[in-house]
Amino acid sequence: MYILGTNVDYRMQKEPLTEQTERAVLPLDEKDKAILRYIQSNAKATVREIATNVHLSTTPVHERIKRMEDEGVILQYATLLNHSRINKGLMAICYISLKEHNKKSGGKFIKTIQEMPEVIEFYIISGAFDFMLKVVAENMDDYYNFHVNKLGQVDNIAQVQSTFIMGVIKTGQPLIS
Repeated sequence: MYILGTNVDYRMQKEPLTEQTERAVLPLDEKDKAILRYIQSNAKATVREIATNVHLSTTPVHERIKRMEDEGVILQYATLLNHSRINKGLMAICYISLKEHNKKSGGKFIKTIQEMPEVIEFYIISGAFDFMLKVVAENMDDYYNFHVNKLGQVDNIAQVQSTFIMGVIKTGQPLIS
C-alpha cells in the first residue's frame, strides 16, 4: 500500500478488513447473490425466511451463508441507527496527515484511533491526507472536546481538517444489487 508516494504499509497484522481484502475473490453464483441481496436489506432474517425468498431449502442456505462468512464475504451483521435520535447529532469527516510515515509510528496512530469510540469509520486514503475518520458527537462542544482533548493529544499528527456533515442522503446501501 502506498501512502503519499511512500511504500510504507501501515496495516497491522490480524486487522480483520486487511485479512479479508488480501484473499482471492470468492466466486458467487446467482443463489449466493440472491442470499446476499436479501440479508443486506434484512440482517435479522432467519435462514427459513431467506430460503423461502431465494427458493432453496434451509440446509443449503445455511451452508452458503456459513461459507460466505468463513471466506470473508460477509464480515458482520449490523444495525443502522439514526444518529440524531441517540444524541449523536453531529457528524464530521476528519482528514489527517501524519508527520512521520513509517510502520511503527503509523501503527501506533492506527491503534490509538481505533480505541476512540467517537470514530465510527476509519480509512487509509490517498491524496493530500493519509487518513479519513468519520466522527460522531452530541454537538459542536462535544466535537471540540474530542478534537482538542483526544485527537489533539495523539502523537505524530501533522494536520487535521474537519468537514461537518449537514445531512445524510444515502447510507448503508447494498453492494450486491
